Amino acid sequence: MNPLLEVNQLTGGYSIGRPVVHQVTFAVKPGEMVGLIGLNGAGKSTTMKHILGLLDPQQGQVLVNGKQLSSGAEAYRAAIAYVPESPLMYDALTVYEHLVWSATAYGVTEQQFEERVDELAKLFHMEAHLHKAAQHLSKGMKQKTMLMCAFIARPPLYIIDEPFLGLDPLGIRSLLQYMKRMKEEGAALLISSHILSTIEQYCDRFVLLHHGKVLIDGTSQQLKSGLETRGVAMSEQARLEDAFYAWVGDDSVSSEVPDER
Repeated sequence: MNPLLEVNQLTGGYSIGRPVVHQVTFAVKPGEMVGLIGLNGAGKSTTMKHILGLLDPQQGQVLVNGKQLSSGAEAYRAAIAYVPESPLMYDALTVYEHLVWSATAYGVTEQQFEERVDELAKLFHMEAHLHKAAQHLSKGMKQKTMLMCAFIARPPLYIIDEPFLGLDPLGIRSLLQYMKRMKEEGAALLISSHILSTIEQYCDRFVLLHHGKVLIDGTSQQLKSGLETRGVAMSEQARLEDAFYAWVGDDSVSSEVPDER
């Protein structure tokens, strides 16, 4: 199966000659959920901005459905739904109006829209808040609205940055269930999160970024077994976060990549 998202030897950032990410390479296939993990400043958000087309690569390329942004911006962007770390909403618009706006941009039919609104409102317990203006919503409700706007579009690729921030436990469970369903229906999902204990159970693979480079790309088990070549033994009961700490806290590993601070 061909990857839906391909990041090939991506080098880039915000200033020419001062890249934040260095030769980053990974892929996400249909029906796959990949966790993009790393410390603050590792290059996760920068990588996502390159995928979204908000930044131009200094080297390398990003392909969605086998095509670059330059091959057709409208089709490229229509294949992606993005949920930012901090909700971005218009204060005067209601939740429902935000959903209408998103659905219209993605060409969702009226029948599909009504069905999806009902389903998502129930899933995220937002039925009573659909006609509230954004300025009257809590942070968690705003985050739920951003997620609903992404899921109402049903594109083949989701880019979700720190989706659990501001959500209550019930909201987190609802989100995880829906992401699992989207994956089972063939969508590709790239998720950035620091809550490793949660995404370990749902992601198929993990791309570990450190100082702008990929340290390792693999399953949770591969992240653990990969440490053996560096003299670090992981028990069968070790968690993803144990392997994460071992990778980013190993001076021999850190010395292999430049420090961008």
